[in-house]
Amino acid sequence: MTTGTDPLAPLAELPGVPEAVAEVRKAVDRLYGHRAMRRRAAEVTSESALRGARASAALDGADWPLEEVRRRTDFGADPEARTVGGALRISAEAGQLLSVWRHSPMQVLARLHLLAVGDGAADAGRPRKADEPAPELFPLELATAEGVGSELPPAVAVTLPPAPPAEEAAARLDQLAQLLAARADRAPGVGAPALVVAAVVHGELLALRPFASHNGVIARAAQRIVLIAEGLDPKAICPAEVGLAELGTAAYQQALQGYLSGTAEGMAAWIAHCGQALRLGVRESTAVCEAMQRGMV
Repeated sequence: MTTGTDPLAPLAELPGVPEAVAEVRKAVDRLYGHRAMRRRAAEVTSESALRGARASAALDGADWPLEEVRRRTDFGADPEARTVGGALRISAEAGQLLSVWRHSPMQVLARLHLLAVGDGAADAGRPRKADEPAPELFPLELATAEGVGSELPPAVAVTLPPAPPAEEAAARLDQLAQLLAARADRAPGVGAPALVVAAVVHGELLALRPFASHNGVIARAAQRIVLIAEGLDPKAICPAEVGLAELGTAAYQQALQGYLSGTAEGMAAWIAHCGQALRLGVRESTAVCEAMQRGMV
């Protein structure tokens, strides 16, 4: 593989990563070829957004049934409702931020945070300050959760290292934004594949926790935007958040620990985990397509 000037390209050559990339590509292509996508693609996109938002909120501790999320109109009554509401707002607007993302990822991340917390919050849309501690990523009650139907063995919850100080986080975030903006002008097919780029953006935002709240839902939304921008999932019908929730919080933490280690083995494991979650998201949308074809939706 020709790496060109993309610093992420070597990650695509780590053991197991080419296979993960190929499996994801095959699964996504199969979903895009489904007969239901010919006439009802917009409906599949909407359903994917809803299910992805529900799953992302669940990973932040607001595990509501899908039909409850679909039915509710008031999302300001309590902390769980606000978490679900923020995830829904982000999911609804993520696709509209694509053109801005390509040249100003920082502006999009600020917008995602504002959507997550709501307009009335004092810290909406701004990174955490030096005197603001980074929040925990996972609710304590979910720390030992196991994924339902997971293809992985039961994971053991791990203790993640603390996020870097606000100034260091801001500097690293700026580097990430520059890297992403540079990719917007690259030749097609050059550099790291979409899965690798999305996994790195996802992992780096979780590592940095640049905001004083809602970093998890923002990181997962950013991953979805990358998958759209990089052309792997241009119609946003592959809700990786669903797969992450299905695999379980403990497996999520364990894979993230690999990313945070910075080792080749750890990075490869994180990318593989993101790939597996994406394939499970594809499976979810395939089931939606099948239901549509049978006239059940």
